[in-house]
Amino acid sequence: MIIGRKEEQQILHSAVQSENSEFVAVYGRRRVGKTYLIRETFGYKFTFQHTGLAKGNTKEQLFSFAISLRDAGYDDCPIPKSWLEAFSLLSAYLKNSTDEKKIVFLDELPWMDTPRSNFISAFEHFWNGWASARKDIVLIICGSATSWIINKVINDHGGLHNRVTKQIALQPFTLKECEMFAKSKGLEMSRYQLAECYMVLGGIPYYWSLLEKGLSLAQNIDKIIFAKNGKLSNEFNQLYASLFKSPEQYIDIVTALGKKKAGMTREEIIAATDKYSNGALSKVLDELEYCGFIRKYNGFDKKSKQAIYQLIDNYTLFYFKFIQQNENNDEHFWSASIDSAVHRAWSGLAFERLCMAHTQQIKAALGIAGVLSNVYSWRKEADETSGGAQIDLLIDRKDQVINLCEMKYSLSEYAIDAEYEQKLRNKKSAFIDATNTRKAVHLTMVTTFGIKTNVHSGIVQNEVKLDDLFA
Repeated sequence: MIIGRKEEQQILHSAVQSENSEFVAVYGRRRVGKTYLIRETFGYKFTFQHTGLAKGNTKEQLFSFAISLRDAGYDDCPIPKSWLEAFSLLSAYLKNSTDEKKIVFLDELPWMDTPRSNFISAFEHFWNGWASARKDIVLIICGSATSWIINKVINDHGGLHNRVTKQIALQPFTLKECEMFAKSKGLEMSRYQLAECYMVLGGIPYYWSLLEKGLSLAQNIDKIIFAKNGKLSNEFNQLYASLFKSPEQYIDIVTALGKKKAGMTREEIIAATDKYSNGALSKVLDELEYCGFIRKYNGFDKKSKQAIYQLIDNYTLFYFKFIQQNENNDEHFWSASIDSAVHRAWSGLAFERLCMAHTQQIKAALGIAGVLSNVYSWRKEADETSGGAQIDLLIDRKDQVINLCEMKYSLSEYAIDAEYEQKLRNKKSAFIDATNTRKAVHLTMVTTFGIKTNVHSGIVQNEVKLDDLFA
């Protein structure tokens, strides 16, 4: 059973219903469910389907392509000597198909593009010279090497320029979709536990599929991440290597961003990594953003060139904070860390990232889903006259209101004390003074179980609870 993905399925169905041939590109990070989405949507029935070979050379890729044609019904298909010949054989097979719409699914397409194979020119010729001239072809390409699909297909300036007719950037599950997935697996988890699991694994369906019934969340995390043969024990290296041809430069940047909670400007990233020009950095940042590892946002009242880049991928951040630090290879590392100060500090930051991934749900809870608004961050560096201040989530609304969001993760209702009330007042005052805004500024608390009513809680205008993020 497929969870969520209604909009993505509609795009795929519309391609089949089109009066013309369609070229669909599906991309996204490793394990996000791209292949599963396509197969489930079409009931595993394709006129032709083929998956590229990981690390296969050109000869092996061509042999495998011929095997797929034979499996599809081209019984006497010869072994092609080039990709031009391979796609010519595919064209001949499709001409003889009686399917009303001929759905061609090429999975892990980037793997087929081996050095000096002339794959791209042959692929271009297949689409431009044959398939696009017909009305009955639905070509769907897919692959985890997102940078390849973006650079070689979607943003290509050659023969594939503007040829993709539909594209799907498949995103991780939301909290609601993770809850649905957990229920489908029979996992008994409270929303608090689901949130903590999301803070570790993000919304990656494959990661969630590894959770076992009968184990506590801590036991599950130990088993799949910290155990000697844990399914995700080496995921970090595999994740970046699968997405990017030269993963080292991407890891350099996420490592730098992982050390700065508030994010970094381009200039700060260049200074921290000490090896990238502006042009080279733009490409890497764009691809990391496409894959959902980082988010780019403008500071309130800042120009786009002063944009902040922030690492938001939950698994990557968890890797830096805990997996990389598990120097003794303790297989029960997470269970032993539950009540530690490090765990408490991590959970606060991780909850903030969870909230930032659910800004639409926060807007809905505030009753402003239909109000035009922009999400920003804001920070003020300390100077001689005043201390610094930072707001990680700020919603600037067209109805003349700004929500300054504070996010707090706790086991029960969050109690605002006198010190924190003063901190909130100072932060709001610093924001108003620095920006000269004329809009109403509302302090908004996003918490797990709400705000405890006391003499200090009146400073908060709006409350959003964890349950609201499951909408």
